[in-house]
Amino acid sequence: MAIQRMDNVGIVVEDLDAAVAYFEELGMELEGRAEVQGPVADQCTGLSGVHCDIAMLRTPDGHSRLELAKYRSPEAISAGPRDKPHNILGTHRVMFAVDDIEDTVARLRPHGGGLLGEIARFEDSYLLAYVRGPEGVIVGLAEQLN
Repeated sequence: MAIQRMDNVGIVVEDLDAAVAYFEELGMELEGRAEVQGPVADQCTGLSGVHCDIAMLRTPDGHSRLELAKYRSPEAISAGPRDKPHNILGTHRVMFAVDDIEDTVARLRPHGGGLLGEIARFEDSYLLAYVRGPEGVIVGLAEQLN
């Protein structure tokens, strides 16, 4: 077998505390925080002088994780505007299953989460919405119907 599982998705952020608060409001649980630096960090990233703070969050079922990283050095590089459209090349979105999509969207608004469009119904299967999250990351929400 080539892989065992997907371990985590990593997102570089400018404001680590705000990003953690956003994903905790979504329902993720903070596993811990750490400071990362040294030869191993340099070797695996291909950067020199890596020094960053990370926070690892997990979904309530314990199967998925999100790693948020704030670089102290080298300084994070902007990838352009943070309100990129949904069809931009590269990372598309991170999708989460939720119990109540309208409640989730309402809870994320005070943390900067804004709908890209509107809540849409896919047949009789799902309610779907894309919300812009921390650092412009698009967070998909899916509420299964029935």
